[in-house]
Amino acid sequence: MTAIHALAANGNVNWNAIVIPLGILAVVGGVIAVIVASYFRLQGHRADAVAMAHYRKLAEDAVANQQELREELAKLTEKVQAVEQLMRDVG
Repeated sequence: MTAIHALAANGNVNWNAIVIPLGILAVVGGVIAVIVASYFRLQGHRADAVAMAHYRKLAEDAVANQQELREELAKLTEKVQAVEQLMRDVG
């Protein structure tokens, strides 16, 4: 069986036996780093989407409440105008 030795019998270094595994490890490490970064970016986007959904719900509720307030204000304005008219008629 043949084996690759980093040090040959005559003392010369077999650089291929060192560079190839280190290159493979670097590529695998880079891929893992990209995957982890992408995962956390995805989690951030998911959190942003949830926050945006809550914001939309809050905005819809605010519009509905504003419409109710406008209707109540219109009723109140009518009553105030009626009281003012009554005061003009009496006074």
